[in-house]
Amino acid sequence: MIFRQLFEPISSTYTYLIGCEKTGKALLIDPVLPTWRRDLDELNKLGLKLVCTLDTHIHADHITAARKLKQETGSCIAFPACDRLPCADMGIEEGRPLELGSIRLDPLFTPGHTDGHHAYRVGDRVFTGDALLIDGCGRTDFQNGDAPTLYHSVHEKLFVLPEETLVYPAHDYAGRRVSSIGQEKWRNPRLGGDKPLAEFVRIMRELELAYPKFIDYAVPGNRQCGVCPTGLPDDLQQYCEQIGSSPQG
Repeated sequence: MIFRQLFEPISSTYTYLIGCEKTGKALLIDPVLPTWRRDLDELNKLGLKLVCTLDTHIHADHITAARKLKQETGSCIAFPACDRLPCADMGIEEGRPLELGSIRLDPLFTPGHTDGHHAYRVGDRVFTGDALLIDGCGRTDFQNGDAPTLYHSVHEKLFVLPEETLVYPAHDYAGRRVSSIGQEKWRNPRLGGDKPLAEFVRIMRELELAYPKFIDYAVPGNRQCGVCPTGLPDDLQQYCEQIGSSPQG
């Protein structure tokens, strides 16, 4: 398997490139609009053809590059089927693996951050989206999020994986790139160490997080598989402007 972890600095989002060495086919998990050219350059350098983009959920902090990449390459747009997006070419569901040459990707339905969130397991690693972050988790106070639901998703779908499974999250704000199920299971300050449900619910309730500054533009744009809205304020233009490079690849 060919694997690259790519970082978009505006929203601190990781995009994951997964390619099959035998067929030359590749997919991108959670591509971000400002870095679509960088992602295509990376694919070209590796001699890979993009056949699919795959989002973990409808994001509130950036615009997906799924539509733009389809326009440029003809790639398929895949989203969780439960989000019922008319613009998606493929609906992803737990129990229906996605195969890319020799690579098998298993969707895991992990709601709680949003009601349609999915993580994706590929071999010895799992791409956890916003459900499980390094030493944290996604917030649960918008897009039908729910703290008890997220708790059960993480404990019943992710923490049951082998402890050596590598955890690759959708975001990190401190320069960290990878964790493991074992580390998060025992050390995650919100969800680990046999923390009871009631304590997790209290932690999430008391976060008092600010209203996401891009959500009112990102969610409608992502429901169209990646349309940058018109009338974007000047201070938010960077979420749609193209950048060619970024830290950590």
